[in-house]
Amino acid sequence: MWAISLSAFSADLGYQAVLAGFPLFLVLTLHQPVWEFGLASALSYGGGALFSYAGGRIGDRIGHRSLALAGNALIPLLSLCALVASPVWAIGVMTGGWWARNLRSPSRRVMLVEAVPVEQHRSAAFGFLHALDVGGGALAGVYVLVALATHVPFRWIFLATVVPLAVSTLSLSRAHVGGRHPTEPGIVTSEEVREPTPPGAKALLAAAALYGFTTYSVGFPVLTVAQGSGRLLAGIGAFLVLQATSAITGYLLGGRLGAGPADQFARLGMLGYLGAALGAGVLALGYGEHLGLAVLLAGVAVIGFALGIVETLEPTAMSMLRSGTRAGRGFGALSAARSFGTFVGNLVMGLLYGVGASVAYGYAAVVAVIAGVIVLGAIPAIRTWQHSRDAGS
Repeated sequence: MWAISLSAFSADLGYQAVLAGFPLFLVLTLHQPVWEFGLASALSYGGGALFSYAGGRIGDRIGHRSLALAGNALIPLLSLCALVASPVWAIGVMTGGWWARNLRSPSRRVMLVEAVPVEQHRSAAFGFLHALDVGGGALAGVYVLVALATHVPFRWIFLATVVPLAVSTLSLSRAHVGGRHPTEPGIVTSEEVREPTPPGAKALLAAAALYGFTTYSVGFPVLTVAQGSGRLLAGIGAFLVLQATSAITGYLLGGRLGAGPADQFARLGMLGYLGAALGAGVLALGYGEHLGLAVLLAGVAVIGFALGIVETLEPTAMSMLRSGTRAGRGFGALSAARSFGTFVGNLVMGLLYGVGASVAYGYAAVVAVIAGVIVLGAIPAIRTWQHSRDAGS
């Protein structure tokens, strides 16, 4: 678990620095419109949905450890995006590295589940993983903030991220879980035949996709705070606030969010999805009414809190609903649903942002509320399924 979590920390320490700086590089340095950044994010997440889904299924066949290492080793592609002055090539290289990250994400989650076989401990494990994951992103924000304040060019800021990304792959190689299952590819086991689809699985995937519609790239809050305050460094500060709040939430609350899937769904809907709606609403109000930097950062902090809840409880709930030889498919479908939603979300956010930032965040708030309602509505059926499962065991 430590090897996987430290790998996540190093990975985010690397690629989150690129994600924090890329919107500023594309819009302010290369002088491209905001909708191009929305398009770049949509391509990353849209193609990433396919890579996530394929990664979950391929990992079940060839072994999740091998696939996770291969995908992780290709993430440094995005570190090269500032070496070219062409927006098309910059977007293409960044997207390629992001697709590699999506390819390995389901397999890394399966590895963590195998490292922590006791269900009651998984929310704490995923919370700890998320804390180190996003904690690395928070430090990446500090790194970018200091580098920009000292006038370091973007090409050197991004190129330096190769080092922590290489350390990430090395750390992941130390985790000896996620090997190939003994079942031959293409053979359907009796376990898969007997196991029906749990009632909450489809609701979770639908809510994850809808949350993806609101999970605009973190670059949008960065741009909003930078433009709303008139200070470039304030935008990077917003990135830092979001990452730090999310990391602290995952670490402190990961093991205190309920043991069963029904409890996970309740906290996920109330604190995660509805919390995201509240944060987007605060950003819309703060930007539209010119309420100042403090209100904008408060909205970003609420979004970070909600993100910490969602990133901890979505995979925890899926690990309880899908297990054994179907774990990779479950995590692949979850990552694909989120990525597809984020693909649509970034396109819509990019277009609505041109109308007005408050309009874009208002849309995000409404869709997040719908995601919360879907998850909360599935709780009665999940309680029934949970009781029958517990009785059968």
